[in-house]
Amino acid sequence: MTEAAERPAAPEYAVVIPTLGRPSLAVALRALADAKGPAPRRVVLVDDRPLGDCTALPAAIPEELAPLVEITPGCAAGPAAARNIGWRAAPEPWTVFLDDDVVPGPTWADDLAADLAAAAPGAAGVQGRIAVPLPGDRRPTDWERMTAGLATARWITADMAYRRTALEAVGGFDERFPRAFREDADLALRMVAAGWRLSAGSRRTTHPVRPADRWVSVRAQAGNADDALMARVHGPDWWTRAGAPRGRLRRHLAITAAGAAAVIGAVTGGRWPAAGGAALWLAGTAEFALARVLAGPRTRDEIVTMALTSAVIPPVATAHRMAGLVRHRSAARLDRTGARTGAVDRE
Repeated sequence: MTEAAERPAAPEYAVVIPTLGRPSLAVALRALADAKGPAPRRVVLVDDRPLGDCTALPAAIPEELAPLVEITPGCAAGPAAARNIGWRAAPEPWTVFLDDDVVPGPTWADDLAADLAAAAPGAAGVQGRIAVPLPGDRRPTDWERMTAGLATARWITADMAYRRTALEAVGGFDERFPRAFREDADLALRMVAAGWRLSAGSRRTTHPVRPADRWVSVRAQAGNADDALMARVHGPDWWTRAGAPRGRLRRHLAITAAGAAAVIGAVTGGRWPAAGGAALWLAGTAEFALARVLAGPRTRDEIVTMALTSAVIPPVATAHRMAGLVRHRSAARLDRTGARTGAVDRE
């Protein structure tokens, strides 16, 4: 019997990539085309730019993939909504979600076929292994460390394959998550609650650290609103079940409260409350900045960035958390089967 005859038939799969047309998309598509193994039945590019942008999606589609590529509008509703549009447009038994800034490995398609073939009937999804290249001649910057967290994150859709029947069973991604943050953990927790299993596969994908400006860590604090939704839907222990780090929100709340006490004391003439609040704010901010500086390359630019953003992050994180609590106050808690109970807010 020949090797080809012994090899099991490759599972049929589609690839879904939400995109804003970043230059990294061309790199991702080229790597997908070059990956050794069975090709996808279709590649759905969900163009998530605003509908008013009528220009063609700026993507160099490799000739090998051109017959497979379908481009569909995503209406700028965010990655969760874009992924829902993508998998619903693909009838294949499996959908593999990729980000538009990843690079599938050279044997990715062969390894994916093995991952899917090994999946038991009760397996909803198989995660790829993510590698984040970091500089070898210095400590990583704060942004590089944030990106490196993807390498150990569970169930992230940078490279995650889901069975279509499982997506249908739980209704796909929750579109109340507007950013590429927590929507993947939410889906995984709902899958598990509904009785499905998730596993890690063998395929490997690289997630380079994309360029970012000084204030990227401040903008990332918007995710605190999504954490409020996660706690509302999945309960306060969702961190443990999702394998997510707790972060520093409690310290941010304390630092912000101390700063507010200092301002209020100064305005109302309360000398001691103002002094005490200011001292606590300064100590908390200094500790936060120092922890970030010591973990990084300690260059002048990085030190300045850490000093500036460490003063801004606590109140911004607090504001986003409070906004999330208000926005999602009517979000329904899941029952033991993963179904929502009560009313669900659709803001």
